[in-house]
Amino acid sequence: MDILKRVETEKLIAIIRGYNTNETIKIAKALYEGGIRLLEVTLNSDNALDTIGALHSHLEKDVLIGAGTVLDSESAVLAIKAGAKFIISPTLDVETIKATKRYGVISIPAAFTPTEILTAVEAGADIVKVFPASSLGPNYVKDIHGPLPHIKLLPTGGVNVENVNEFIKKGAIGVGLGSSLVPNTIKVTDEFLDQVTNNAKQFTSKMKTL
Repeated sequence: MDILKRVETEKLIAIIRGYNTNETIKIAKALYEGGIRLLEVTLNSDNALDTIGALHSHLEKDVLIGAGTVLDSESAVLAIKAGAKFIISPTLDVETIKATKRYGVISIPAAFTPTEILTAVEAGADIVKVFPASSLGPNYVKDIHGPLPHIKLLPTGGVNVENVNEFIKKGAIGVGLGSSLVPNTIKVTDEFLDQVTNNAKQFTSKMKTL
């Protein structure tokens, strides 16, 4: 199964932000126990590139690891060389998209308006991250698919257990899950890891009801 198909199948991308390598490995394992198979390590985390490389040797082979908060083409290339299988950005930067596609990696830039979304796809984006989704709501996905039904959308920002299914039902290929799944910069204790696993189970259970 190719990576794009994996995103369509799994639907949930966990965003891990603000943790060091050892902490991220623990969090990733907790997420795995809860059924999450797609992980995004943000580049504004400590030693993010080392973390991406380390995760490959510590996790099961069915986990896909990508890089997030990728702001430019140089960072995209570094992340890909570290082992990132998809590149996610909080903004729309055409050069980052082009660099990502030169390496044959899935490109997921962010966009907000229909014009930005179409610009991203025309530049080569495989999926467009709709960000911040909390400002738009699930119906925005349906509205975009009216004139642009072929575009794969990944709402991110404000997606939670209560609204995740609505985003999928309205046509999203999947969602990016941030602090509703993995709270940011909290001390990584056993209790915290148990909570991450429980959060993951809540989200994966929701997917089974679709």
